[in-house]
Amino acid sequence: MISSIGTRESLQSWFEARRLAGSSIYFLDRRAIDWQRIANSPLHADMVKEVEEEGDRLLSEPIPELTQELYALFETTGNRLTYEVPYFTRRRWLTTFSLLHLLHPGNSEYKSALERILEAIMTEPTWCLPAHMKGQTIGRHIDLFAAETGFALCEILSMAGDRFPQALRDDMLEQVNRRLFIPYLTYGPYHWETADHNWAAVCAGSIGSAALLVERNNARLAEMIAKALGTMEHYLSGFGADGACLEGPGYWNYGFGYYVYFADLLLNATGGKANLLEHDKVREIALFQQRSYLSGNRPANFSDAMPNVSVHIGLSDYLAAYYEEVEHPPLAIRAAFTEDHCMRYAPALRNFIWFQPEAAREADWKPGCWYLPDAEWLISRTRSSEGSFGFAAKGGNNNEPHNHNDVGHFILLADHDPAFAADLGSGEYTAQYFGEGRYGYDCTGAQGHSIPIIGGRLQQTGIDSAAKVLEAHTSREEDRLELELEACYSEAAGLESFKRRFVWRKLARPILELTDVFRFKDGSLPVTETIVTRSRPALIEDGHIRLEGDRHNVTLGFEPGRYDVSIEEIGYRNHYGKEESYYRIHLAVKGETSNEPVYKLQFQF
Repeated sequence: MISSIGTRESLQSWFEARRLAGSSIYFLDRRAIDWQRIANSPLHADMVKEVEEEGDRLLSEPIPELTQELYALFETTGNRLTYEVPYFTRRRWLTTFSLLHLLHPGNSEYKSALERILEAIMTEPTWCLPAHMKGQTIGRHIDLFAAETGFALCEILSMAGDRFPQALRDDMLEQVNRRLFIPYLTYGPYHWETADHNWAAVCAGSIGSAALLVERNNARLAEMIAKALGTMEHYLSGFGADGACLEGPGYWNYGFGYYVYFADLLLNATGGKANLLEHDKVREIALFQQRSYLSGNRPANFSDAMPNVSVHIGLSDYLAAYYEEVEHPPLAIRAAFTEDHCMRYAPALRNFIWFQPEAAREADWKPGCWYLPDAEWLISRTRSSEGSFGFAAKGGNNNEPHNHNDVGHFILLADHDPAFAADLGSGEYTAQYFGEGRYGYDCTGAQGHSIPIIGGRLQQTGIDSAAKVLEAHTSREEDRLELELEACYSEAAGLESFKRRFVWRKLARPILELTDVFRFKDGSLPVTETIVTRSRPALIEDGHIRLEGDRHNVTLGFEPGRYDVSIEEIGYRNHYGKEESYYRIHLAVKGETSNEPVYKLQFQF
C-alpha cells in the first residue's frame, strides 16, 4: 500500500513545488508554532512547569562524560546501564533545554545550556549504543538512538537554528550528513530496513524526517524518502489486520509514534499528496492503544511491555483528531515530561504542539471488550459501582517480538490494586537477556507466567509452540476464550490434548473461571498449576487463597484436598535494573490417576 504513494520522481516534484510555498512543514497549512501562546497558556501550565523544573535541576549538575572505558563495559560485562545512564542524561539535557529555549527564547541561561549540550553531542565518537554495535564500524552504523539523535538535531535546527552561531549550525548539519545521510545512502542495507518491528519505524522514520527538515537537494531527499517508504512497508507487515502491537503499548508509542511523526512531516512536505495514514491497517493500529488498556495506565502488558504505561498525549490527540474512532485518552494518564528515561525529543516536542487541551475526554477509558484475532488476545475492561476491573488472556506463539514463553497466560486486575494475576513485563536489558540465557529470567521464561508445569516440563520456545483458538467470544455479560495448548509442550510432557478455557463474567464484582482439560497419551502425569501475582496471597483454608489488594480482595478457589499448595515470594530485576518481587503460587496436583483430568480455578472479587 505504501508503494502506491508515488515514485522517486513524483516525490521530487512534490518537494520542489511545496518548497516554493515556504519552509515550515510542521502543519499542512504552513502556520508557525506559537511558542509564546503555549508558554503563557494555563492549559499547558503543568507541562511547561515540568520542563522548567527539570531544567532548573539539570543546571545544578555538569554534563556527564562518555568515556571509552564506559563504552567498553558492555563487551566485557554485558551491562548496558553503566554507559546508557550518562548517554541518556545527555539526551535529557538536549530535550529539556531545547524546549525551554523555544518556550523562553529570552533566557540566556537556557540558551547557553542548549549550546553546550549540542557541542558535547557533536564530539561523541558515535551516537549508537555499544549494545547495538556488535562489531559494526563506528561512523557507518545506524541504530535507534543515532537515528533519533540526528532527527532531534534537525528539529532543533528547523525551529531555532537561526539563533545559534553559524559554526554550530554548520557542524550540526555536517554531523547529521556524516552520521546518518551518507551511511544510509552508501553503507547499507541495515538489518532494520526490512524489519517488521519498532526498529524499522524508528530508524527509517527518524532519518526520513531529518531529511525532510534539512536536506535541500530534492533528488537526494527523494532517494532517502523512497528508501524510508520501503522500510515502512516492512514495519506495517509486522501487524495483523487487527492492528495489535505484540510488543505492547509502550513499543506502540515508540514504533508507531515514529511512523506517525514521519507520516505527518511527509504529508505536509508534499502538500497532502503523500499520505501514510489513509490505510485501513494504519487505522486499526491507531485504535490499538485504547483497546490495550485494562484500567487507567495499566495495559495488557504481555511481552516486554511495562505494567504501567502512560500515554503520549501529543501522539494520542493527533490520532484522535485524524481518526473519528480513536478516543482522546484520559488526561490523568498523560506521560510526565521526565517519564521517558531515554528523553526522546520527537514525542516530547509533539506533546506540546499536538496536545489538544480542550478536547472532550473521559476520566478513564470507556468500558469495552475486544478479541484481536491475529494476536489471539482477548482484552476486556468493565466498570460498576464496585470499581474498574480488567482481564486479558493470550494465545499466540512463543516466537513473538520481545518474546516471552507465555501462551495461555492471563492478567487480572482492578483499579490501582497490585495485579491479582500479573505479567511481570520487561526485565533488565542485558546481553544475557537477549542471548542464550533469555528464558532463565522469570520475566521471560514460562516459570514467571500463569501457565502450568506438565510432567515437570515448562513451555517450549519457538514458532511451533503455538495455541490453536477453539473459541473466542465477547458480549456485554461475559467473554470467553478457549485454547488448545498441546503444541506448547514437548513430547516428554505426554500430552494428546491440553485445552484451557477462560470465562470472564462481568458482574458488579466480576468472576473469572479457568478450566484446564488434559488428555494424556500413557496415563496421567503430574500437573502444577501456576499463578503469578503481585497481590499478597494468604491461604485461608484448603480450597481458598485470598489475594489481598488495597481496595479489592480476590478469592482464588480450587477443589479442596486435590493440591499441595506452595506460595513463594521471588525477587527479580525490572527493566530499570531495580529489585522488585512477585508471588508465585503453585498448586501441585496430588495422586492423579485419570488420564483425562479436569482442573478448575475460580477468581472471585
